[in-house]
Amino acid sequence: MTSLLGRSDPHPVRVYGVDYSSPFLFVSDHAGLAIPETLMELGITAEERQRHIGWDIGIDGAGRRLADKLGALLIEQVYSRLVIDSNRAPGHPTSIPAVSDGTVIPGNRDLDVAARTLREVEILSPYHDAIARTLDERQQAGRETFLIALHSFTPIMGGRARPWKAGVLHNRDPRFGRIVWNLLTEAGIETGDNEPYALTETSDYTIPQHGEAREIPHLELEIRQDLIADEAGQEEWSELLARLLPKARELYAQAYGKDVA
Repeated sequence: MTSLLGRSDPHPVRVYGVDYSSPFLFVSDHAGLAIPETLMELGITAEERQRHIGWDIGIDGAGRRLADKLGALLIEQVYSRLVIDSNRAPGHPTSIPAVSDGTVIPGNRDLDVAARTLREVEILSPYHDAIARTLDERQQAGRETFLIALHSFTPIMGGRARPWKAGVLHNRDPRFGRIVWNLLTEAGIETGDNEPYALTETSDYTIPQHGEAREIPHLELEIRQDLIADEAGQEEWSELLARLLPKARELYAQAYGKDVA
């Protein structure tokens, strides 16, 4: 196979919204469910693909509503995380899973280097190139940027209940994340601090690559999937975040001496 994507396959990157000089840039690594036609649905059923293993349930609708409310751009990965996980570095052991939460993925088994490279070049790289290009443009224009990676998490994983309604993930620079965590907690939202998992340079890719490396304010925000599985939940959470994030930006400026227009 010399090419993975055909003419009928969508482009891997979707840029949603209109940027009304917002300080926020949203990205969504697991927004999409598309699978290249050549991969024959990876050998799994549509029902399996619709599970949390295939995408971050509800984050597409919640993210787009949030981008609309704040006049910001949202950069989404169109392809399923089962094809290649856009929040993993190229070559990461879990980048292309052969098994995900107990489900065997036949189309991901025994892949050679060439097959893996095609997925990296045609799906992973265009997505991260789009993020990098947007950040470059904002930096060249002298614009303030808060990078927020939007995710959702399953209420139960490996038989373990995850009680949090949201999670704020951070690593080397927790400053903006801690402010958002405090605001969510003050609003009565049970929010994990680096839960349901901790963000590290090896567990994640988007925030280390684009947030930490550029030393811009950033966080990875997780919302529990059952809370945003329908339009009502997506509207509720986007409205909440549209109120809290500008406040978090103001508090960040007060604490760390950044001018807020």
